[in-house]
Parts: sequence; C-alpha cells; structure tokens
Amino acid sequence: MRARTRTARRVVVLAAVASLGAGLLAGCADDGGDDSSNGSSGDGKGKTTITLGLFGTFGFKEAGLYAEYEKLNPNIKIAENVTERNENYYPALVNHLTTNSGLQDIQAVEVGNIAEVVATQANKFQDLSKVSGVKKSDWLDWKWAQATTQDGKTIGFGTDVGPMAICYRKDLFEAAGLPTDRTEVGKLWAGDWSKFVDVGERYKAKAPKGTTFADSPGGLLSAILGSESERFYDSSGKVIYKTNPAVKAAFDLTAKAAQEGLVGNQTQFQPAWDTTIANSKFAAMACPPWMLGYIKGKSKPESAGKWDVAVAPKSANWGGSFLAVPSSGKNVKEAEKLAAWLTAPAQQAKLFKVQGSFPSAPGTYTLPEVTGATNEMTGDAPIGTIFAEAAKAAPVQVIGPKDQIIGQGLADNGVILVTKGKSPEDAWETATKTIDNNLDK
Repeated sequence: MRARTRTARRVVVLAAVASLGAGLLAGCADDGGDDSSNGSSGDGKGKTTITLGLFGTFGFKEAGLYAEYEKLNPNIKIAENVTERNENYYPALVNHLTTNSGLQDIQAVEVGNIAEVVATQANKFQDLSKVSGVKKSDWLDWKWAQATTQDGKTIGFGTDVGPMAICYRKDLFEAAGLPTDRTEVGKLWAGDWSKFVDVGERYKAKAPKGTTFADSPGGLLSAILGSESERFYDSSGKVIYKTNPAVKAAFDLTAKAAQEGLVGNQTQFQPAWDTTIANSKFAAMACPPWMLGYIKGKSKPESAGKWDVAVAPKSANWGGSFLAVPSSGKNVKEAEKLAAWLTAPAQQAKLFKVQGSFPSAPGTYTLPEVTGATNEMTGDAPIGTIFAEAAKAAPVQVIGPKDQIIGQGLADNGVILVTKGKSPEDAWETATKTIDNNLDK
C-alpha cells in the first residue's frame, strides 16, 4: 500500500477532478506482469529498447503509434509493460521511485496521483518543459499545470483528459415523458446539479419498471464535486473536506437522490454495476469520453444507438493521465523524445479517432478527427464538439495528494450507504471516520 500521512503537503492550483479515471478501464495485461526490471537496453540487433510502464488501456499500441514511431526511428524498439488497474500500478510505482530501482524509461501517472508525485517525487523525474520542440501551449493550460511544480518544473506530458457530459438513454427518457433531443435535454438541468436531481424526480414519476434515473450515488457525487473549484484541499495544502460547504452540499444532494430512489444502489465499476448497463437499468450517467468505450463493452448489441450525449449541468473533468520520464533511466533522452511524440497534437488526434481517449491538446479540437467524431452507442451525436467545449470550460481546481482517498471514501463508505437504508447523517459520519482513519495511516 502507498504511504499515507495526515501532514498537509503543499499543493498547486490545478484543474479538473481527480476521481477514478483511466485506471478503472480494463487493460490488456494482467497484474502479474513483471515490471521489476528496467528493461531499457539493446535488443541484440543494434536497436535501443524504450520501455513504458502503463496501467489500463492507453491505446498507443492499438492505434499503431508504436509501429509508426519505430518506422520513423529504425534504431528504436518500443516495449510496454501494462498493469490492468491503477490501484495496483501506483503503489508499485511509488515503491520503485522510493528505491530508485525497477523504473521503466517512461512511467504513466494517473491524474488522481499527479499532485502527490509533483509534491513528493518531482526530483526523480526529468523537466519535460526543456525538451526540444515542446511548447506549453500545445496543452490545455490546466492540464500542463497539473504536472508542474511551484518552481516551474514540469514532470509529465498530458495524454488524455476526461471532460464531462451526461450520457442518457433516449428510449428510457421517451418512456418517462422527457424530451430526447440533446439540446433540450441539456436545457433541463443547465447550470445547476440540483436541476439534474429534479429531472430525476420527473423521470421517477413515469419511469419504466425496474429502472432508476441515474446509475449510482458514487457517479453522481463525483460529477458534482468535479464541478467545484475547491473541494478537499485549500491552496495552502490544508485538508478542508469536512468544513468545505461545497463538499457537504454535494454529499447532501446525492444523499437526497439516493433516499428518493433516483440512483441505483451499486458501486461503479463492480460486476453488479456492469449488469445494470447490460440490462438497461438506468437512464443517465455522468460520462467522460472514455466512458463510451466502457458502455459499449458492457452493453448488449441492441443498445447501440439508443444512447445520446447532452451537456452536463456544469463543466468538469473526470480522468486523464501523464507520461513522465524518470531521471535514472538508461535512455533518458530517447525516452523524452518518445514521450513528447506520443503526446503531440497529431498523435493525440489519431489516438482519439481509434481509441476514444480525448485529447489534452486544444489544437486538435478543430481537426476532423475530433469535429467529425461519432460513437456507435450514441449515433450521430457530435461527441468531439461536446467534449471539446467541456474541456475548455473545466474549472480550475485545487488537487491534493490524497484526493482519491477522500473522494472514494465519500462515495464507497458514504452515499452508497444511503441506498441501503442509512440516514444521510449516519452515512456522512461513517464516511468521514473512514477517511480520517485512512489519512492517519
């Protein structure tokens, strides 16, 4: 397990919500893969092997980017080592950084962990702002800031982001007497998450039997909190989640939805929750671009085209990652060049077209790969345009080193309990006690 401390660490003002993100997506290798050796060396054929330590499915290989780079650079061979879930990947990365051994040439860092890495491990990584040809303006301002220290050292190139929208089932909305046009749907809750819950009450009045309005209390809570500028920490690094009225208001609104049966009683990304997707048991969910792939993977074929995408009540971000280059690597300069190339706008656009990973490079938002993007599950919805507008409007937000512990505690040890009969007051007390115990470890 990663080390935990209650000591307030200095944090930087960052953007977007650090929630569950890409580490929850299914990966292409199991957790038992050997990532204990650097592996960055020649392959006996005169080529230099650059290794990447990744979690989940980043899609570089699937989109053909490795093959393209190797063709452009015949002396380079690329090898990736993938751990399926970030919750297994990140503690191992921290251990490798602490011992300064076992690191890959390039290491991925999930947005929920970047603040801790920036605050405690920045000296172990290269300053990527100094890489030849790299321009800060190629990334969203808030994305660049997330991986930058107070003194201006940038330790990670942003890969994807998770601008938030609302995915909804047109057939279930129609059955409940709600509009189905995405523009009209977005107007129902524009500017206020409480309006979203109000729409849930309208849905419940005529809901198809056995369905709820939204998928889960955890998903709703994360979405609401992702819209806030200040959540769990203040800009000085002090933990404020128990005294921040925005956090309590988000908890109470989600608890209200849970008490009224407007959300399902499942925990996201667990098998029982997957089943609710497959069996069309809810009508709406907070939805970053990568969620469309998850929906497709868990849905039955007949659900294709029955989903649509509307603008969320408030802009937010859910997910995203970085590529960092450890200074102790055997091929640091080549690793820097590869990391810069993989995250350059042209490659981010290709990755989005093939894999659905939404670019953190705003220069891609006018490219046809983005403007013309659609998805099998959501029919003709202009997902690229919808998500691009959300990305540009994402709030500037303080992200602290233990955001994931706090956010997960409020969801999995808090609002979920209200769906099982606990009062909101008791659920809040249970959540805060659990979180504080974990912060003390």
